[in-house]
Amino acid sequence: MNDRSNMIKVAVVGGEGIGPEVTAQSQRVLNWFAAKRGVPMALREAQYGIIPYLATGKVMPPDTVEAMEEADAILWGATGGPETKEVPAAARKAGSLLGLRSKYDLYANLRPIVAHPALADSAPLKASVLRDVDFVIIRELTSGIYFGEPRGIETLADGQRRGFNTEQYTTDQVRRVARSAFELARTRRNKVCSVDKANVLETSVVWREEVIALHAAEFSDVELTHMYVDNAAMQIVREPAQFDVMVTGNIFGDILSDCAAMASGSLGMLPSASLGPVDKFGRRKALYEPVHGSAPDIAGRGIANPLGSILSVAMMLRMTMNRPEDADLLEKAVAGALSGGARTADIAEAGAKRLSTQEMGDAVLSALEKVAGKEKDREKERA
Repeated sequence: MNDRSNMIKVAVVGGEGIGPEVTAQSQRVLNWFAAKRGVPMALREAQYGIIPYLATGKVMPPDTVEAMEEADAILWGATGGPETKEVPAAARKAGSLLGLRSKYDLYANLRPIVAHPALADSAPLKASVLRDVDFVIIRELTSGIYFGEPRGIETLADGQRRGFNTEQYTTDQVRRVARSAFELARTRRNKVCSVDKANVLETSVVWREEVIALHAAEFSDVELTHMYVDNAAMQIVREPAQFDVMVTGNIFGDILSDCAAMASGSLGMLPSASLGPVDKFGRRKALYEPVHGSAPDIAGRGIANPLGSILSVAMMLRMTMNRPEDADLLEKAVAGALSGGARTADIAEAGAKRLSTQEMGDAVLSALEKVAGKEKDREKERA
C-alpha cells in the first residue's frame, strides 16, 4: 500500500461464495471515486477461505492478515458455503469472522434500513408500510451470547446431550454501544429505541438499566423508548417508519436486521459497517460488508445483487474517509439506477429485465457519471 500519510488504506477481501463477485463491483466504485473525485485511497486485495487454505493451510493467510492490520478500512465480501467442508473446523475457527470482530474490537455494527420507492412493486411488504422507511439498527457485535463463557456440548449422566451458551453483558459493553446510538440519533431525527427482553432475561435488565442511566447522564435531549424484542420484530414489518435508531444486543440485532431486510426490499440491498473504538489519533478500525451471506447456491452464476456491497462503500466514504458529499453522491446514484429500472433477480418485478452482477455495477457507475455531471452543472450556475 502507498505509505503517504493522507492515503486511506483499504483491504479488499472478497471471501467466498458470491463475495468476490459483489466485491468486484464495489471495488470498481471505489476506483471511480479515486479517479474521478480524487479520493485519496490505496487498495490492497487479499484472499480468504478455501482457496488460500489449499495453498497455505490457513483460511486467513499471512498476506491477508498483514493487509487488514495496516488497513484503515476493510471491505469484506462473504464467508461460508458447502465447499468449505473441505476446511477443518479448527482452521475455520482460527480465521473466523467472529474472531476478526473480537481482534479489532468491532463492537458497533450499523445496519441502515432504507426503503427505495422504486422497489415498491417487488418488495414483500406493502408500499404503504414502506413509505418513509429510513432507520439504522446498531447491533452490539463483540459480546453477548456469541462470545460468552462457559459454552459447549456435554453428555449428561443419563446419556442425554446438552448444549449450553452464556449470555452476558457488562456496564461498559452496554454503554459504549448505546453511546454510539445516541450520538448517531443526534445527527438524524433524535430518537433511539432500545430493544431487549427485560421481562425475562437478567442480562436485558442490566441492558435497559444501563441505557437509561447513560441517557439521563449524557443524552437527555434524545428521545428514548424501549421495546421487547418480540414486539420489535412485529413492529419492523408492521410500521417500520416509526424507527430512527434502534440499538440492541448481539443475537437480537442479528435476527432483527435480517427481518428488517423485508423493509428494504431484499437482503441483498443491506450494507453494514462494524466500527471499533476511536484511538488517540481520532481513528477507528472499520469493516464494511453487505449483510447477506455467501449464497453458495448462486455463486459463480453472476446474478448476485452487488448493491449491499456498493452501499457499504457509501458508508466507508462517510465514516472512514470523511467524505459525506461523496457518500451522498453514491447513494443518489444507487437510487437513480433503481429508478431507471436496474434490477437483479432478487429485486425484479414480474416481467422486468434482470441484470447480471456486472450489469448492475455498470448501471451504478453510469448513474454516478450522471449525478456527478449534474452536480458540476449546479456548481457552474452558482459561480
